[in-house]
Order: sequence, then C-alpha cells, then structure tokens
Amino acid sequence: MSYPRATTRALKMIRPVLHRDAAGLLRALDVELTSTMDRLSAGRGTLVVANHVSWLDIPALLAVEPLRLLAKREVADWPLIGAMARRNGTIFIERDNLRSLPITVAALADALRSGCSVLVFPEGTTWCGRQMGVFRRAAFQAALDADAPVRPVTIRYSTPVAAYVGDDSLTSSLVRVARAGGLRVHVTAHPLVHGTDRRELAAAARRSIDA
Repeated sequence: MSYPRATTRALKMIRPVLHRDAAGLLRALDVELTSTMDRLSAGRGTLVVANHVSWLDIPALLAVEPLRLLAKREVADWPLIGAMARRNGTIFIERDNLRSLPITVAALADALRSGCSVLVFPEGTTWCGRQMGVFRRAAFQAALDADAPVRPVTIRYSTPVAAYVGDDSLTSSLVRVARAGGLRVHVTAHPLVHGTDRRELAAAARRSIDA
C-alpha cells in the first residue's frame, strides 16, 4: 500500500484508494461488511464516533467511507492498519501525556473546520462488545469548538472472535479472524446528536450507540 502525503488535497485524492484497500483487507480475511448508510459524514466536517471492539473497526468503517482518524500513537506501527492510518492523515494521541491533550483537541477541531470528517473511538480502548466503556469527552469539545455535527455509529460483529482485548496481540488476533472465516460486521449509522456542552454530547452519542 502506498499513498501520497496526507495533505487536505491529497486526502481527497486517496479516498478511493483507501476505500478499495480497506474493503480488500476485509475480503482477504473473509469478513462480510453491511452498513445502513454508504456515507457516515453529514456533508461537511463531521465527528464520527463509534464503539470500539477490534482493530477490524478501522478497515470496516474506512470501507464504508474513508475518514481521518484520531488514534493512539501505537496504531502507527501496526502492520496493514498502521499504513492506512499514517497516510490517511491520522491525528495521533499519546494517551498517557495529558499535557498534549489541548494540542490534540485543537488539531481535531482544525481538521473538522477544514471540512475533513474524523473517526474517533471515545472509549479510548477496545471492549469485548457486550458492554461499553466510559466515553472520553475531549473529542466532543473539538466538535463544539468547530461547530461540527456528531454522528454516532454502532459496530456489531457476528461472533466474539473479532474482539481485541486484554493481552491479545495484533498478530494472534489477525490469525484468529482469518481462521474463523465468514465473520460478519454490521455498521449502523445513527441520526446526528446535539448538545450544548461536551458532557451532554458524549452522553447523547453513547445512548444512540448503545441502543
């Protein structure tokens, strides 16, 4: 996979390539994708927030609509997924460095203002899919600062094989998914949510995703 440098103009150019490669990765792993919508953004820079079950969430959502990502720094070094993330203009965050959080929020708000839609997993880490974690609110502050719409998205898998939690390694998870065969992932895009502060926005998004 080789993509041009991730400028705003280049991102528009590589979207079809990202869509193709994400969909191709799912096919190679025999993962069937269905979605209630073929576009997750709302016609302008949109904060797309989803529950987080697996590393498969990223190619699944990019196969619906190529979006920029907000991801932990470690994702940059992941095989396959890391290449997509780096070239897709991902905003990387160091989760243990709270001092960098205002810079990350400002970068996210700037991306949304520029018209880029950004995918965020507010739980900050993967969960098994049977329950959800607490939603971190920083990304919702960026949406408020940029006056950007917020789209909640629910990701559901046909089997817990896809879950990527605990001491699991990416390699073992990838092998497990490939061996499972016939895995299905369904993406449900919910109506836009609204709120006057980040706490209200986060709560509204979580309710929609967990419904």
